[in-house]
Amino acid sequence: MTGFFSGASILSFLGCLALGVLYAWLLYRGNKNLDKKLQYGLTALRIIVVATIAWLIFAPLIKTLNYTLDKPVIIIGQDNSLSVAQVKAAGFDQKLYERNLKTLQDKLADKYEVKTLHFGDRVADGFDFKNQGKLTDAAAFFQKVRDEYTNRNVGAIILATDGIFNHGGNPLYSINQINAPVYSIALGDSIPKRDVLISNVNYNNIVYLDDDFTIEVQVQAFQSDGETTSLTVSQNGAKIEQQNIAVNRNSFIKTVPVKIHAGKIGIQKYTVQLGALPNEITTRNNVQTFYVEVIDGRQKVLLAAAAPHPDLSVLKEAISLNKHYEAKLALADDLNVTDPSKFDLIVLYQLPDVQNLSTAFLKKLTGLKKPIWYILGGQSNVNAFNQIQNQVNLSSTNGSVQEVYPDFANGFTSFNLSDEDKKQFSAFDPLLSPFGRLTVIAGTTPVFNQRIGKVSTQQPLLFFANENGTKTGYLMGEGLWRWKLSEAENESNQSVLNDLISKTVQYLSVKDDKRRFKVFTSKSAYDENEAIQFNGTLYNDSYQPVNEAEVKLQVKNEAGKVFNYIFSKTENGYQLDAGTMPAGNYSYIANTELGGKKFTASGNFYVNTLIAEYQQTTANHQLLNNISKQSNGKLFMPENLLKIADEIVKNENIKTISYEDRKYNELINMKWLFGLVLILLGTEWFLRKRNGEL
Repeated sequence: MTGFFSGASILSFLGCLALGVLYAWLLYRGNKNLDKKLQYGLTALRIIVVATIAWLIFAPLIKTLNYTLDKPVIIIGQDNSLSVAQVKAAGFDQKLYERNLKTLQDKLADKYEVKTLHFGDRVADGFDFKNQGKLTDAAAFFQKVRDEYTNRNVGAIILATDGIFNHGGNPLYSINQINAPVYSIALGDSIPKRDVLISNVNYNNIVYLDDDFTIEVQVQAFQSDGETTSLTVSQNGAKIEQQNIAVNRNSFIKTVPVKIHAGKIGIQKYTVQLGALPNEITTRNNVQTFYVEVIDGRQKVLLAAAAPHPDLSVLKEAISLNKHYEAKLALADDLNVTDPSKFDLIVLYQLPDVQNLSTAFLKKLTGLKKPIWYILGGQSNVNAFNQIQNQVNLSSTNGSVQEVYPDFANGFTSFNLSDEDKKQFSAFDPLLSPFGRLTVIAGTTPVFNQRIGKVSTQQPLLFFANENGTKTGYLMGEGLWRWKLSEAENESNQSVLNDLISKTVQYLSVKDDKRRFKVFTSKSAYDENEAIQFNGTLYNDSYQPVNEAEVKLQVKNEAGKVFNYIFSKTENGYQLDAGTMPAGNYSYIANTELGGKKFTASGNFYVNTLIAEYQQTTANHQLLNNISKQSNGKLFMPENLLKIADEIVKNENIKTISYEDRKYNELINMKWLFGLVLILLGTEWFLRKRNGEL
């Protein structure tokens, strides 16, 4: 550290000194009562005090320079994944490798600051040679280096891995952001070994009951030319498919489609397995298990009408595009034999009708509490319509119709419509709406209001209401086929009309969950290295969230073993981190009690097996070499890893950096100067008094 004064020139300092000399001369000139030596001493004290006080008036600055030495940081990253342990090069000595890596750390620590990390599916401090990581994410390792050592003097990175990276980004794209050489230690064996494996299975994790679905099994084989293996698919332990696969080259890949019938509701466990070949390097990658949830959840929509109409085709097409919905059309006489209780949503297209063909069918709707979408038009019996529902009243005189355009209603949030969608609807042709005065009860939610010509009104065109806890929808006009033609003229890539109909049907058919106690996992499927997260909500009689009660949870695995937990309380609910669990299918049940009433909630989730570390058995030393070359580093084999220390020492770019830190402080802020001045003045006063001077 060095320091010097800044802000006061030599002349100002000499002026302060001269002022002190003048003051002392005026005070002590001609004084004959004091001893000469004492007089000179007191004069010196007075000069120092006055000069110091005068100089403080100028508030000079002190500039302080601090020099900090930053030693190079050497970061050692060690791969702790399963792939490092399963395939090792001939002659590789694991114990010797561990000792040498620690020796390298100690050798570098004499001159550099050494940090050690290990990585697999996560990055953590220190060495860990258990090789339990179920994934290898080298990009996360480099990200941690960037996050924690951005402003540090990173000298070099030592990367000990097999080059098999199966999670995160390509580490080759990360090294340029660190600006440090990477010295790679090539673990594993880069020579392909005899192996047959399932590299991937493509499947839908949710299918519908009684549907046939197809899974795609990707089979790979190495160094197995001329061999034959068998592919077996089992459901809940029972074999449902088997076929032989002939391997016709040393680097073999084939995608095998397998059709499966979903005949049972619930979470189904499927196992895909390849027959083992003689002298395979590993059979851990011959099996893959996955889970498919079979549901009987397809929503059924009834399109009820008295006569055919082009709008019905538009509605049915839009509804059927969503695989979660099934639309059925019932016309005229079919209405009498149709049971509306079997449907989740009923669309009454211009019903009641003017010919009263639907009277018997409409009586079946009484007391069903099914969501209904009313669509009115020129064939609607307006008087009967006013009687079968109490949300809307339309006073019509002569059954005439008028043209109405859609005008988007501000504040609608039940589902999203983009600004581009709104522009398209505003340009569509008009619908034909029954002429009359429309009265709507308060509390309805309009999607579109009616625009007649260029005049925007507040009368709704498409809107939603809630009747005795059941959702209802209203479209006060016919002619959706016109909107379909308008879309065709615009040559739109996506149908905004189909999207509107689909969202309307979904909004009306989705049942509100009014349970007072709900417990659910954050998702239905987890990987075996993910923590299982539970959330819970408990409501009082006023349906307000409360969390005074204790909530207990039991999780049961496929073997019947039960794990007990207690939820933690959050601001308005409950939360639980159950940690990671082995692969398998799990069920859970939660219990609590509020106001003397007991509540339960249950569900299922499953944990998938991670086999990514077994799906590639050949080390990728070429990638490691590219990483080292691109970063001006070098590749080393495990037996030569101690030579890395010599390479780092020889690298002239890896050196200690000195940082200069400048600070400016005002001299007047140094309180000890005031104490010194008081001591000097007190000493002078005491000596003057002691020798008889005033």
